[in-house]
Amino acid sequence: MLDVINLEKSFGKLHVLRGINVTIKKSQVVCVIGPSGGGKSTFIRCLNLLEKPTAGDIIFEGVSLMNKKVNLDEHRRKIGMVFQHFNLFANKNVLNNITLALMKVKKMKREEADELAMKMLKRVGLEEKAGQFPSQLSGGQKQRVAIARSLAMNPDIMLFDEPTSALDPEMVGEVLSLMKELAKDGMTMVVVTHEIGFAREVADRILFLDQGVILEENSPDELLNHPVHERTKDFLSKVL
Repeated sequence: MLDVINLEKSFGKLHVLRGINVTIKKSQVVCVIGPSGGGKSTFIRCLNLLEKPTAGDIIFEGVSLMNKKVNLDEHRRKIGMVFQHFNLFANKNVLNNITLALMKVKKMKREEADELAMKMLKRVGLEEKAGQFPSQLSGGQKQRVAIARSLAMNPDIMLFDEPTSALDPEMVGEVLSLMKELAKDGMTMVVVTHEIGFAREVADRILFLDQGVILEENSPDELLNHPVHERTKDFLSKVL
């Protein structure tokens, strides 16, 4: 579904990603772990070209997103993105936060968009919040609305950039349990996370990213219980 080939990203003289190669197959859950400042968020933002790679290629469903002739918006519609800080529109209620893209991008009629939005809100357990505004929601509820908004677009893959790091500890569980359900339903997911327990339970593969390089990539059992690289061992000794 997604091939990342020799991905490089620099901001001026700061070399953030250095020759990353990853293949993500349909229905796989790939978790990306590593220290802060190691390039995790930049990596996931490059996957849908929110950050434009300096070099390398990203092949999504057989199409190079780096090809200038490709209609990037058309392919981005199939890539859901859930951010650390929710990115909900504060001046729109929950229902309208979800229907906006459905009507603007997918050209749905209001009734059809409302119906789909309510279905997605039901899926994330928030249908009773449809008329409320983001300021009236808890952090966990905001993030579940953000996930519902992404799901409503019917993406082929979902990218999560530290989806629980802005939440109070007791809110984390409700978001992770929803993500576990998505994984069970076969959603292809790339998740940048500090939640090692979630990665252990849900991921097919874990990537350990540090200083812009994937130092280690393996199954959760192998990477977390039998890390090979000294830097991975050092990192895990502090977080497990």
